Amino acid sequence: MTKKELADEVAKKANLKKKDAEAAIDVMLDTIAKTLKKGQKVQLVGFGTFEVRKRKARTGINPQTKAKIKIAASKAPAFRPGKALKDTIAK
Repeated sequence: MTKKELADEVAKKANLKKKDAEAAIDVMLDTIAKTLKKGQKVQLVGFGTFEVRKRKARTGINPQTKAKIKIAASKAPAFRPGKALKDTIAK
């Protein structure tokens, strides 16, 4: 499902204009991204939790040359689904 298809579905089910649904989705995604950038979690009860996970620096191997390379520490967004979402998918 694309963002446009999601906006169409939200507009239909919430009885909104498509433009308003798209704007609401954009604001929600932007807010989640900004909150994660601050290092905070976003918990949507029943759906799941968005968080930032830190990856330690490590040594890797270039598969073509077999040379060792240093991989810098980084941060990556992560999602942990909630129980209600897991139960819905399992059915």
